[in-house]
Amino acid sequence: MRRELAALAGGSVLCAGLLVVAPAAAGPAFSPPGGACTPWSVSEVTSGAGVLENLAFDGAGTMLVSRTGLVGGGALDGVSPDGTVTPIVPEVESPGGIAVDGADAYFATGNSFASGVTGSTSGTVDVVNLDTGDTSTVAEGLVMPNGLVRLSNGDILTARNLGSGAGLTRVPAEDPHTPEVVRTDLGTVDGLAVHDGNVYTVTTFDTTTTLRILREDDLRGPVVSVELPGSGPLNAADDLTVGPDGIVYVAYNGGGKVVRVDPATGESCALASGLPLVSSVRFGAGPGWDPDALYATSFTGKIYKLERS
Repeated sequence: MRRELAALAGGSVLCAGLLVVAPAAAGPAFSPPGGACTPWSVSEVTSGAGVLENLAFDGAGTMLVSRTGLVGGGALDGVSPDGTVTPIVPEVESPGGIAVDGADAYFATGNSFASGVTGSTSGTVDVVNLDTGDTSTVAEGLVMPNGLVRLSNGDILTARNLGSGAGLTRVPAEDPHTPEVVRTDLGTVDGLAVHDGNVYTVTTFDTTTTLRILREDDLRGPVVSVELPGSGPLNAADDLTVGPDGIVYVAYNGGGKVVRVDPATGESCALASGLPLVSSVRFGAGPGWDPDALYATSFTGKIYKLERS
């Protein structure tokens, strides 16, 4: 698997389709190095924050969360390290993923079940300046933009995990920012992360939960696929993040747990369980937030802190 990732990073052609790596069915039991799979301790940062879809850090002491309503509506809120919640953009229609670049926070709107199944193009990518509070729309005409990440060249990538057009859409950094569907062969992908030139995403409703890895400078090119244990729909993988060491952390919304995945070996294990409807996970960044801890949001309105035991 390390060889496949190295080839992907080098831009070599792996195969005509998706290279799939399934968990080993035989052989010696996995022994994670240095207690890598020891369960992490879990504590609450706050509760009662609404149905939380996604999170990001502004690096200046605030956690940004997208709060959505069960029947529409929503907001982009800020959370301080003591758990205080303050509206940043008080009215947002079905917000999705968030990506921060300096003082600008990009966020998806129109991330609703109805939009996904009907193919409604009401979705947008908006941006708010965190210093001034000014907001504007970067791109329109997207279908259910759920996951969102900003690439190193300034492009925005969004993911849709419902409907016949599920896949990835690119919003170019250059005007007029016209959305362009770039992949519909990855399954019901949702969360997005970028690390070391690779884009990581994970399927939500496919029969098998699958981590997909592709190059950010070759979005239509080869893909490495890592199949994860369990029923895909029951896991209901939602969002993910990548640590500095390249290890991937996936929030299982249906499974109520955060799973550690080594993309180089395909091995995985649960770091924390008993987190109902966990939706997003990120390492802390900025004053008051532990950079070695994972922070997770939930549809139950709780925000958790996960620390190595």
